[in-house]
Amino acid sequence: MANEIGTTDALVSLKPKAEWALRGDELEWLDSVQTEPTTAELAAEVTRLQSVYDGNAYQRTRATAYPSVADQLDSLYHNGIDGWKETIKVVKDAHPKP
Repeated sequence: MANEIGTTDALVSLKPKAEWALRGDELEWLDSVQTEPTTAELAAEVTRLQSVYDGNAYQRTRATAYPSVADQLDSLYHNGIDGWKETIKVVKDAHPKP
């Protein structure tokens, strides 16, 4: 896990625009409109968000493996659309979707 999803991420996901303060593990709920999520709801959301993040690892790996935009444009100019597609296909094949 390259990125650890935490309570802050879960709060933002579950209760967008809510007012709260998190000091260490202590949550102070300041919002009078939205209800405070339970500990179980927060834990479940952390698990869900981490799963989504982990499931998209191939996207992050691909993003760093693609040639720069300048190199892609150069490939397109010199090799045409088919040459460019082959360049991209190599990366996609090396880092497939799960």
